[in-house]
Amino acid sequence: MKVVLVTRMFAPEVAAAAFRLKALADGLAEAGHQVTVLTTKPPKTAARQEFPNYAVHRWPVLRDAGGNVRGYVQYASYDVPLLPRLLLRSADVVIAEPPPSTGVVTAIACLLKRVPFYYYAADIWSDALAAIDAPKPVTGLMRALERFTLRRARGVVAVSDGVAQRVREFGVPDERVAVVANGVDTNVFKPIEDSSSPDAPYFVYTGTMSEWQGADVFIRALPIVLEKHPEVRLRFFGQGAAEPELRELAARLAPDNVEFGGVVPPAEAARWISGATGALVSIVPGQGYDFAKPTKIYAAVACGTPVLFAGTGASSDLLRENALGQVAEYTPESVAAQMLALLDGQPHDRDHLVNWARDNASLATTGRKAAQWITSGRLAR
Repeated sequence: MKVVLVTRMFAPEVAAAAFRLKALADGLAEAGHQVTVLTTKPPKTAARQEFPNYAVHRWPVLRDAGGNVRGYVQYASYDVPLLPRLLLRSADVVIAEPPPSTGVVTAIACLLKRVPFYYYAADIWSDALAAIDAPKPVTGLMRALERFTLRRARGVVAVSDGVAQRVREFGVPDERVAVVANGVDTNVFKPIEDSSSPDAPYFVYTGTMSEWQGADVFIRALPIVLEKHPEVRLRFFGQGAAEPELRELAARLAPDNVEFGGVVPPAEAARWISGATGALVSIVPGQGYDFAKPTKIYAAVACGTPVLFAGTGASSDLLRENALGQVAEYTPESVAAQMLALLDGQPHDRDHLVNWARDNASLATTGRKAAQWITSGRLAR
């Protein structure tokens, strides 16, 4: 089959969406399909990467100050030229990645060409807007675009049971929804012994810093931890809308104990995660995003590092049911107590964490599963 992947992010960009879509492209190519990726030109800081098994066509787009295709104008710079790019390209099936505006353009092009399209739902964008108290007209418009996209799709791949349930609530029949869990490249995210690691213990936060994730709770907890362990550090790697506020809070509460390292290559992130006392993950409870399971959980576990999760819902259940780390209430006091438990030798089986990630969170496996479901004869015809 001729399969076209539509995504504003693709390798070598450092983002969960880029990793996920590359795994899907690899899975499709491995199954013998002819794959074409319609994506964007990566930022200048991205490493060079070749793709011998499929074609990757890139379009110049507007990026924000952090080098991301994030924001309505930036999305439009990709979505507007996408329509003719799709109309002029032959395909048996098209697969689109969020945002929903990209899904709408894909749906219209595929409707005109009478080609089935699938939507890869990593999360529900309108829920994310509601979680950060975005203006109601903006949230309402995004929900309308999302509903149109999801209902027009031949099938929807959801990254968790929680996302799948929300997709069904948009009116998508159960048989058109498949759950394929997130994953990480376990060839990159694995335990790395590094003699140059800092002597002082540290906790690490990697990936997106958004409002609904609420990573500020870790900085607010740090002064409590410093009373017993004055040498401990927090190290943040990544970027996001909440980063300026996090920097300001750190400068006020613990200026000598919090560091921001920016976006780093996956191998470097794996090195920092491997040496950490714990990997930090949080979701602000009660804002409609408790169903999320951030990819940073899987990256940490694959490196053999226990996760400290602050919040409730699916992520806390995942950690408790599989012994992947510590769960705290979303308060500085509860978070500090769990940080101290890890610092004071709360035992975790490193081999168990690595083996669990290999068996349950391999990105190669998830890519193959998504590819098989999308291109199966029953669904794609």
